[in-house]
Amino acid sequence: MTDTTATIGEAQDLSAPGPALWAQDTGILGELSRRALLELIKGPYLSGVKAPALWSALLADEIALRSRLHELFLDLVIDRVGEFAFVRNVSTTELKTPNTVRTAALTFLDTAMLLVLRQMLLAGEGEGRVIVGQDEVFEQLWVYRTPDRDEADFARRMNSSWLNMKNKLRVIHPAGADDRAEISPVLRLIVDADQIQAIGAEYRRIADGGGGFASGAETDDDSDEDVTE
Repeated sequence: MTDTTATIGEAQDLSAPGPALWAQDTGILGELSRRALLELIKGPYLSGVKAPALWSALLADEIALRSRLHELFLDLVIDRVGEFAFVRNVSTTELKTPNTVRTAALTFLDTAMLLVLRQMLLAGEGEGRVIVGQDEVFEQLWVYRTPDRDEADFARRMNSSWLNMKNKLRVIHPAGADDRAEISPVLRLIVDADQIQAIGAEYRRIADGGGGFASGAETDDDSDEDVTE
């Protein structure tokens, strides 16, 4: 067992002087743990596959990092199997807490694509890595094209959403060919299950010809839902 593994879960003495990285540095955490903390706050998540050194630092200093995040009204969520971690706003009935985590405004198609990708992830998780083709995803989205939206314009918007999934939310990653992508397991947790159920019900109703969103919500591609970024 390595020294790093042996220290996982052990609490630091937060009153002890920290390893100064520059003159007048009063920080407690080591450099890698600080970088892991920064990556978590920047979002959308920290990947053990993409950043193994920061992942090891996160696990080694988990208790101290949780303490730092709690000071910002943030909770740390760790999936040790999938090797990813992210932060979300603290949820408590004991006091009113600020919304610290940024949310990203998503278009109608962004949200619909998230639902499709999450469904594909859950359906294929038992087989290991879940890799999908762009055409497979787009095929399930054509049902949302309204009569006033021509095919070329709708295809352009789907391409834009695909790039958002890859570059902004980072829930898919290139897998060989340009039109193939691996769905990140973080998608299981990055969108709240209750939110998925509520949005999914509305989108199914629209796909079945039920018209616009209930409760006056917009259905145009410029409308937005919020997701943790």
